[in-house]
Amino acid sequence: MLRLPEFHLLAPQSLSEALAMLAADPQNTSVLAGGTDLLPNMKRRQQTPARLLSLRNLTALRHIHVSDGEIRIGGAVRLREIEDHPLLQAEARALTQAVSQIATVHIRGTATIGGNLCLDTRCDYYDQSEPWRKAIGYCKKKDGDICWVATSSPRCLAVSSTDAAPALMALSARVVLSSQNGDRELDLADLYHNDGMAYLTKRPDELLTEIRIPRLPSRKSAYWKLRRRGSFDFPLLSVAAAVQLGSDGKVAQAGLALGAVSSRPFLVTDAAQLLVGQPLSDDRIAQVADAAHALAKPMDHADMSLSYRKTMVKSLTRSALCEVRGDDVTKERLRLMRLIG
Repeated sequence: MLRLPEFHLLAPQSLSEALAMLAADPQNTSVLAGGTDLLPNMKRRQQTPARLLSLRNLTALRHIHVSDGEIRIGGAVRLREIEDHPLLQAEARALTQAVSQIATVHIRGTATIGGNLCLDTRCDYYDQSEPWRKAIGYCKKKDGDICWVATSSPRCLAVSSTDAAPALMALSARVVLSSQNGDRELDLADLYHNDGMAYLTKRPDELLTEIRIPRLPSRKSAYWKLRRRGSFDFPLLSVAAAVQLGSDGKVAQAGLALGAVSSRPFLVTDAAQLLVGQPLSDDRIAQVADAAHALAKPMDHADMSLSYRKTMVKSLTRSALCEVRGDDVTKERLRLMRLIG
């Protein structure tokens, strides 16, 4: 049986107390929100923090409300709350679709949105038990000096596995990072580095306290996910699309994001810009899918071949945009989830 290493548990009663505790020793402290990823990683000795800072009592981080033309979501809101929220289902459909495909309903009842956005990167050579990693030689991400995905690579190539980030990026979301020095707000896309080890721009003394989504009630969005199993699995590829149509039926604003094809989720802005000022025609959707396909560069460090995952970028981009247009894509989605043949 894998057991947790020893650690000191911190249980602040307020956000200010939490930030003070975090500032006292940020390098040796990990944030414990739902713990659905952190605790298994600790059992495998992928992470061994001396201190865990629990967010359990921080009710100030568990809100979903509208303010200043934005939907604001606290960093400790549980995924099930997002999945079932009527406003988010109506105005941020890509997010509720993404969240509904994370793990299982039981895990979503514990896991938080902030935790998913800050989820550790994954790799077949890293996500193993400590004896397994020791036997083949530790990798660059933990205790070693080589990336087994590409042995000549100067950086770790572990892949981003967050479902929520691509959806929120397509929706032009921003995040608030809080520390004892105050708050700073940045585009969600700027939260990530393209490095499997240093994958977040968030400082160790900062907490992700809020997500802010600009309200565009006429905007439509969708999230599509490729995974090995029909459920309870990390993404091998994800595509999120968000489109706002003008009164003339042409695209006024568009966002398109990819996940699980690099060490960070990222916007494919050049592909999305091909939609602006144009109707969502079959030809235009095909052009955007081709552009997204050209920009995706998956590595051979996850399940399914990189060539298949790259090919599927085109397919999922097309499906997401067709869904946003209003097409009935039920059969395609069920087939992807292996619920029909």
